[in-house]
Amino acid sequence: MADEGIKIIAQNRKARHDYFIEETYEAGIVLVGTEVKSVRQGNVNLRDSYAVVKDGEVFLYNMHISPYEKGNIFNRDPLRTRKLLLNRREIDKLAGYVQQKGYTLVPLKVYLKRGWVKIELAVARGKKSYDKRQSIAKRDAQREIERAFRQRQKM
Repeated sequence: MADEGIKIIAQNRKARHDYFIEETYEAGIVLVGTEVKSVRQGNVNLRDSYAVVKDGEVFLYNMHISPYEKGNIFNRDPLRTRKLLLNRREIDKLAGYVQQKGYTLVPLKVYLKRGWVKIELAVARGKKSYDKRQSIAKRDAQREIERAFRQRQKM
């Protein structure tokens, strides 16, 4: 990843816990000047954010970008709706997924790629509570196996 010039700014770890991730897409995001500066400082929160396909375009809701301290009158609303930049084929494919029952578009991470702000968008299906318990049990079991393996190597 480092050789491609990617620097991760923010991740939505809760999304992987709450959803089954089917597919991921890389999208550009339309920002104004002070928002870009704030993103570069890492002032982004993806919690509770989601994307919607509307009129052949994809919009991101509830992504919080804190106002830039030195931005004064040029700062915008931190929770404003932002447009995502995708190819027409990708938008049509996402629209098809979202029309199916139970699928939603969730941002997984915001990162800089060669100086451009990008967002990783996932087509996701919600987990039930028993699915979450299974995931936690599986992760704990894997952790125990690794711990036992490490202790065995020390001997």
